Amino acid sequence: MCYSAQVIQVMKKLQRELGVVLDYEAAEKLFLRRLEEPSILISRGFEANFADPHDAPQRRIAQAIEEHRARSASKLEKDLFSQKTRLVTANRSLATKETKKAREDVRIATNKIDSLSAKLADLRRTELEARDNRIFPMVYAGVIVKRGDQKLLTPMRYHCRPAGKPAFYDKKFPGLYNARRDNLEKFWGEQFGHHHALMVVESFYENVKRHDAEHRALAAGEAERNVVLHFTPKPAHPMLVACLWSRWTAPQEPDLCGFAAITDGPPAEIAAAGHDRCIIYIRAENVNTWLSPEGQSAEALQAMLSDRPALLYEHEVLKAA
Repeated sequence: MCYSAQVIQVMKKLQRELGVVLDYEAAEKLFLRRLEEPSILISRGFEANFADPHDAPQRRIAQAIEEHRARSASKLEKDLFSQKTRLVTANRSLATKETKKAREDVRIATNKIDSLSAKLADLRRTELEARDNRIFPMVYAGVIVKRGDQKLLTPMRYHCRPAGKPAFYDKKFPGLYNARRDNLEKFWGEQFGHHHALMVVESFYENVKRHDAEHRALAAGEAERNVVLHFTPKPAHPMLVACLWSRWTAPQEPDLCGFAAITDGPPAEIAAAGHDRCIIYIRAENVNTWLSPEGQSAEALQAMLSDRPALLYEHEVLKAA
């Protein structure tokens, strides 16, 4: 399962290389909706497309982004003030009498002050960093779809709740950010052949059982532990990753567009690293056909997924969990 990916979602770069344009209408709706639902997570890398607005739609979106950041900063500042007050109170108490509660309040408040201060500083920074384009499940990111003759960079959630399914599918099936190739014509039958997208990926991350990565069985009494592996194609270059998407609708609910990356069996080096799936890289000459699947047979689309460049992936271990 590709639980996280380093993506390219800068419109200028994609426009130059793939003829992509921004879907301003969908972007504006999403950023305005976030002002009402601040729990919505949007990749900061996608937000960067509006850092230097040149027209009215871009300025409206930029304003919505700044408003959200201002509200988020205000909440962080209030929480920070509360924890600083808690720390002062606990230290005053300790100056009079040593108590377990006061000592615990000092520990908790100190940790929260550090965490909140870091979040506030991160929110206020202006320079884009590589991590701003690393996406995780349930986060909105820019993916490429085709509408008419245009290829659009549009924001969608990296977790695809299929149209017509109940909202509790988000919790019942937490892995719907990936679509298994062997299930495309079954579970994903209403999306496969109808709603295709591309995610431009530089590298991706996988959770792997440590004992699988080390090619051994669990020792007696040993608990399973995960390691995070970071896979990068060599030579390094952007991969056009095949995705499915769906627009979920329900009465009295805002529309929800989500996408899932299609996965298949792994090449030898990924299998050797202990993982059993891999995202699928579409050839550049197949992009237009993939994004306009109507009229194509399932066999032709499956053949396109098989006709992918032979890549060699290198990996590094990021951390143990």
